[in-house]
Amino acid sequence: MRILVIEDDAKVASFIQTGLEQEGYAVDVLHHGNTAGEQARAVDYDAIVLDLMLPGRSGFQVMRDIRSRKATLPVIMLTAKNSLDERVAGLDAGADDYMSKPFALAELSARLRALLRRGAPRESVLRVADLEMDTIRRAVRRAGSAIDLKPKEYALLEFLMRHTDRPLTRSLIIEHVWNIHFDSISNVVEVHINSLRNKVDRGFPVQLIHTVRGVGYMLTDAAP
Repeated sequence: MRILVIEDDAKVASFIQTGLEQEGYAVDVLHHGNTAGEQARAVDYDAIVLDLMLPGRSGFQVMRDIRSRKATLPVIMLTAKNSLDERVAGLDAGADDYMSKPFALAELSARLRALLRRGAPRESVLRVADLEMDTIRRAVRRAGSAIDLKPKEYALLEFLMRHTDRPLTRSLIIEHVWNIHFDSISNVVEVHINSLRNKVDRGFPVQLIHTVRGVGYMLTDAAP
């Protein structure tokens, strides 16, 4: 899943980015509000973490820009203040949740997961044939046996499972599992696909991860 963090404090932004990337999210960062609304509208983000006090356009203005085009996109608003009036103003502007600084990354991550479950009709347990992913516990099993995945392997498998039977291009995978700053020449997609095949398909009569020649990859229990 792909998250946009809009935070002018470079240390806070780096703290959030590093923590979310360690959990397997693709994270883009902006440090000002001038182009934030445009960026949020142009890219298919799964959620946004938005600071209230930004140079250029304020968090309130950016929030209204986002809501004018993407009414259901989950947004958590951050602020250094904790007044009731400001919390109410943030929620009235369209934020789904509100956190005061300083905050624990574990709580931000938990709130993001809650918003992602609530904000879209996403199943908490994904199944394809005998492959099962519990997105709340972040647990994967095939034929009842647990599969240990690294964060990016998990993120890639989740993206494939949420688009079962659909051929996904390499660029689309990079966009959602990594981010816009990723080196498109790298073979990281191929490396992670091979790793998933070793963990998900090896030893099973039915192969689920397929290469679609000239397109990309697809997860399906039917012959592609």
